[in-house]
Amino acid sequence: MTTALDAFAAALPKAELHLHIEGTLEPELMFALARRNSAKLRFASIEAIRAAYAFDGLQSFLDIYYEGAGVLRAEQDFSDLAWAYFTRVAPMGVRHAEIFFDPQTHTARGVPYEAVISGLTRACRRAEKELGVTSKLILCFLRHLDEESALATLREALPLGGIAGVGLDSSEKNRPPSLFQKVFGLARAAGLRAVAHAGEEGPPSYITEALDLLKVERIDHGVRCVEDPELVKRLAAEQTALTVCPLSNHKLRVFAALEDHNLRDLLSAGVLASVHSDDPAYFGGYVDANYRDTARALGLTKAELRTLARNSFLSSWLSGAEKDRHLAAIDRVAAS
Repeated sequence: MTTALDAFAAALPKAELHLHIEGTLEPELMFALARRNSAKLRFASIEAIRAAYAFDGLQSFLDIYYEGAGVLRAEQDFSDLAWAYFTRVAPMGVRHAEIFFDPQTHTARGVPYEAVISGLTRACRRAEKELGVTSKLILCFLRHLDEESALATLREALPLGGIAGVGLDSSEKNRPPSLFQKVFGLARAAGLRAVAHAGEEGPPSYITEALDLLKVERIDHGVRCVEDPELVKRLAAEQTALTVCPLSNHKLRVFAALEDHNLRDLLSAGVLASVHSDDPAYFGGYVDANYRDTARALGLTKAELRTLARNSFLSSWLSGAEKDRHLAAIDRVAAS
């Protein structure tokens, strides 16, 4: 049953800042692209794929995630993938998206980088023109690969442009941010902005490394910061954004139950936290479900939901004037 709070959450304008475009590959599109590209899947049906989405941690998810990405072969595939995401989330109040993509996942299979960036860029332009949803692309390095692979990827990407920043994703275990200082330095020198996954699987020290060594502006996830009270104070004082993904955290067993999530504690501590969907095709919910289900589980108020929506734009890479326009829209919803 939809409540007044659900309706309020749905009506709020939102920015999505922690979204892996490969993680929006719904089983229906996966099968369609597999047929288009004569790609083999080990799953016999859509139902079999969904049944496999019972993960015991990040690596078990990544195994299926990378297999699914194997159906993406051509520029049109990447355009179709991103366009499907935009058309799904525009009615949910998403007005701006800063989208992660993992080129190493594709170039390792022989897919040209240019096909990836061109397809995604085409969908981004269409979304702004037809849906009024603006976007930026963030090239993420796979941390389970070595830094030389990341450097080669960045050097290939820079001449083609089209990216606003770089990120660091994949499994955190034994892969601290300090392993990627050179590539992040090169990205900064090229004028790119930076974010990094830290403090999901990895300890709070990974968050500190990402801030101090990689010079990132946002921490993706970051929920384990609460294990270091001084780090929480620093995040709040510096207003370092945390892009939190509650349904993902629950699905990957970072928290045993959604009711155990520490999002409300982060807000109470003054941390600039916001809510996003991570890999929604695999984790059972897009941004609307992350707002709705988390609000129900934690008993969030309208004021807290408004803060989360505001934080999403405040944490974005939009200009000051663009942020102000979206913040005013949020205030109008809150006042209605």
